[in-house]
Amino acid sequence: MQVNVAEAKKDLSRLIRLVETNKESVITVARNGNPVVKIVPIDSPPASNRIGIAKGKFKAPDDFDANNEEVYEMLTGGSLL
Repeated sequence: MQVNVAEAKKDLSRLIRLVETNKESVITVARNGNPVVKIVPIDSPPASNRIGIAKGKFKAPDDFDANNEEVYEMLTGGSLL
């Protein structure tokens, strides 16, 4: 699909949505009929895929969960075991 600059300015959100939803794989923006830029999807995973984003960024101490029972009792008033 090719659009002119004026249309791209007016409908940028719609054009981006077309690419995001794979209804268009590439949208070319032209000035005076000459293609100047392309709107294409980025190959990276979406930002909403955040599981593991901090993997390898820090290390928990070896005794991190040493006081689990005490914390559980403090929060619930009951015994963990």
